[in-house]
Amino acid sequence: MAVKELSSAPSLATLYPKALLGGLLPGGGKGGKSLPDTEFVRSGVVIDPAHLAAYNQVCGFRLTDDLPATYPHMLAFGLQMALMTEADFPFPVLGMVHVANRITQLRPLRLGETFTVRVRAENLRPHEKGTQFDIVSELVSELVTDGDPVWIDVSTYLRRGVGSEPSGTREQLAAPTPNALWRVPADIGRRYAEVSGDRNPIHLHPLTARLFGFPSAIAHGMWTKAHSLAAFEGRLPDAFTIDVRFKQPVLLPAKAAFTSWHTDDGWAFELWNARKPKPHLEGSIRGL
Repeated sequence: MAVKELSSAPSLATLYPKALLGGLLPGGGKGGKSLPDTEFVRSGVVIDPAHLAAYNQVCGFRLTDDLPATYPHMLAFGLQMALMTEADFPFPVLGMVHVANRITQLRPLRLGETFTVRVRAENLRPHEKGTQFDIVSELVSELVTDGDPVWIDVSTYLRRGVGSEPSGTREQLAAPTPNALWRVPADIGRRYAEVSGDRNPIHLHPLTARLFGFPSAIAHGMWTKAHSLAAFEGRLPDAFTIDVRFKQPVLLPAKAAFTSWHTDDGWAFELWNARKPKPHLEGSIRGL
């Protein structure tokens, strides 16, 4: 695999127009048959305490020196965008759907550590609604020399198109009896965009969301995952995997019902539309 070393964080202000134009210009559909054999790498990455505090506040975490397991996604997001806007990437960013995310934390990560971030694409495969693939992001602590990741993020994306045979009906994890009701404000997309850099127009304003077929702005999937994880603060082991499948979008403003329950190896949880029985998200936390 070819390695592309970056000396600084990619400019999202440059990459977003590139991503939008890539899907709108003639030939923007790309239509490639394989994922690029390239890994983007950035070393010497440190955490800005003010940024961590802002992230914790918007996602509902307590202010501590421990990084929430979802926070390193902030460090990898720019590299993910850089990879997916390269000329050899087979699909345009515009129109891709984030359908699942799995994060594995192998030990607690703390403010003051220095990391190397690695991002690559793999596992191109059919989906009943088109084609899906994974963007794999890893954090390696520069305090150790073995090169093994301490944090792994697998984001699964769907490119809609001609798909495979349906995989069957969805099995509900549990009845939607809420442990908590979330009142999600209309501006949460803009607030999360400020800390994450993810300024996809579907999250920012009803007018820009309507251009892409949504009746209103929608919450970021990774915000709903982070806010779900915050509900388990103080009960998590040092090493665990949190696995989420994104279902119906959260149309802003929203009232959502969060429910969780114990399983043999951790917890399962769901987020539902509080007004109608439609799931926004389903997930699990498994101790390692």
